[in-house]
Amino acid sequence: MTGSVMIQGAGSNVGKSMLVAGLARALTQRGLKVLPFKPQNMSNNAAVTADGGEIGRAQALQARACKVEPVIDMNPVLLKPETETGAQVVVHGKRMTSVKARDYAKLKPQLMDAVLASFERLKEQADIVIVEGAGSPAEVNLRAGDIANMGFARAANVPVVLTGDIDRGGVIAQLVGTQAVIDPADSRMIKGFMINKFRGDISLFDDGYRLIEQQTGWAGYGVVPWFDGAHKLPAEDALDIGGTTGAGGFKVACPVLSRIANFDDLDPLKVTPGVSVEMVKAGTALPGDANLIVLPGSKSTRGDLEFVRQQGWDIDIAAHVRRGGYVLGLCGGYQMLGRTIADPEGIEGPAGTTPGLQLLDVETTMVPDKTLTRVRARHLAGNCDVTGYEIHIGRTDGPDRAQPMLEIDGRAEGAISPDGRIMGSYVHGIFSSDAFRTSFINQLGGNVPSSSYEQSIETVLDDLAAHLETHVDIDGLVKLSRS
Repeated sequence: MTGSVMIQGAGSNVGKSMLVAGLARALTQRGLKVLPFKPQNMSNNAAVTADGGEIGRAQALQARACKVEPVIDMNPVLLKPETETGAQVVVHGKRMTSVKARDYAKLKPQLMDAVLASFERLKEQADIVIVEGAGSPAEVNLRAGDIANMGFARAANVPVVLTGDIDRGGVIAQLVGTQAVIDPADSRMIKGFMINKFRGDISLFDDGYRLIEQQTGWAGYGVVPWFDGAHKLPAEDALDIGGTTGAGGFKVACPVLSRIANFDDLDPLKVTPGVSVEMVKAGTALPGDANLIVLPGSKSTRGDLEFVRQQGWDIDIAAHVRRGGYVLGLCGGYQMLGRTIADPEGIEGPAGTTPGLQLLDVETTMVPDKTLTRVRARHLAGNCDVTGYEIHIGRTDGPDRAQPMLEIDGRAEGAISPDGRIMGSYVHGIFSSDAFRTSFINQLGGNVPSSSYEQSIETVLDDLAAHLETHVDIDGLVKLSRS
């Protein structure tokens, strides 16, 4: 019998993704075939799957925790915000449409069949499927047509464990209050709760833990102390990024764009000895002492190019270049570095053409077809292998393409300026390749030793699994999943 259990949150950012990844690794280590599932995700941090689609990168990490390849069924509906009020809707790995937030409610009921079909396919392949909710079931104003939380749980008959974040305070109210506001039939799907991100002496919460049990009638499945390694795992939410990470003489600065996408491209740099990474938020100048500025991907390239100018970051980048600094543009950032970005069909927004930053002699035209592919490439300057993925619309060409950054199966990819200081590539995830990361930074004046990023992620997942084995009633969760 295939079991399933759903981890929902009493609020956003309570640590659901991390808990699912840790439980997945713990159960995999017990010899079970585990698969992750998230009915609906909202994120511009996407991964390319083995079957040629895109899903949230959190589900790709959870698949890794299960020691399996990510597939589109693990996240059948992905919403990728394009504006403050609208998002692209990706179903089974492919773009379906773009909708305004108020219109998505009308679309949701049509997507339940796709969600349930994916879930059933995963169940056929697993001993247990661990499901992650989205946001909170307490958002009862969004309950009609819900496919992300209780709507899915009831349709698929999956028991729910509700998670509260004690670090932000008010965790008793988070959990008890959720039961108070949701529909009684929804409440009956919740069988237990967990407390996450506890700091200090857990015994001090004993009375609070018992109070939640008494007030709700739910079983407690554990109090999870703060996990120090959490920051080493890829962040799913752009709200989680900011500040300076790492310590070292080679400084990387990255502006946090309003529609930043695939921002985990920089995660390997953040844990590389000898490198510091500063994620620069709106209203703050790019640091003048940076060795390298990375312009990241964007879900709305022309809109974010305007955002760059509104912050004055275009002036900061120009000054950085005059001082002899290096600039790397990835995907949308690569497009921004060129002379123009043309969107004649209005794919990302209003049709038109926007002047670029004029740092690379290339031009980009947006096209309807999205490139979604995993990549094995060769970094020409460093003569080393690179793995990554492409996930973009747009074609870029021009004189600076004569000096490419990468070679993919004999095809030139990316562009480099004649002086070698401005570089662009469509390939995400390149810094995960250890040899490339080391040689690239050292060619730009750094002095970093070789290190294994991929092994560091495996170590963190193993440590997280051990952490949960100590503090969570995993046997109880397995029993619940089969009830």
